[in-house]
Amino acid sequence: MKSSSEQGRPAQSLRERKKMKTRAAIQRHALRLFREQGYAATTVEQIAEAAEVSPSTFFRYFKSKEDVVLQDDFDQMLVAAVRAQPAGLRPSQALRGAMRAVFAALPPDAWALARQRSELVASVPELRATMLEEFTRTLETIAGSVAERAGRPTGDFEVRVFAGAVLGVTMAAWLASADDPEGNFFAHLDAAMAHLEAGLPL
Repeated sequence: MKSSSEQGRPAQSLRERKKMKTRAAIQRHALRLFREQGYAATTVEQIAEAAEVSPSTFFRYFKSKEDVVLQDDFDQMLVAAVRAQPAGLRPSQALRGAMRAVFAALPPDAWALARQRSELVASVPELRATMLEEFTRTLETIAGSVAERAGRPTGDFEVRVFAGAVLGVTMAAWLASADDPEGNFFAHLDAAMAHLEAGLPL
């Protein structure tokens, strides 16, 4: 007979899948409403109604209307992918390999959602400002992953400098994709990381 913990695993897995499905539905309907009637004109209540959830449920998944655009799982996925990279790689190589692994695994609907989010952030000034705050959090994630591989503390000055360089090329890739409606952010990011690996020659 299975233990109580073993019996609980399928139910927990089902709960997690339901939570992910609900969060994706909220985000999908929010982006649709933003496209149809504009970001500023769309309310949390309208998003909740479209997703068939209550406003209180919306706030269990997202802190704000801005968060529904900016939140994703890429940071957590990147950390796991960096840890899976071969030990002999330089930090820049490990990060680039991790980025490739994460983005190659994205299904087409996730790519489409990411593209919609990127276009929205580029077109809404308040979202662009909030995105800069998100970049600060991303810098800490990058620094933590690099420090772990290098056996250094996260607050190490050189680790932070390297993480800042990675963040800089990420921002450049994001701006490039925003300026090019047909562009692909992840293709720009891979090219930017390759340029960083080469020492940023001009």
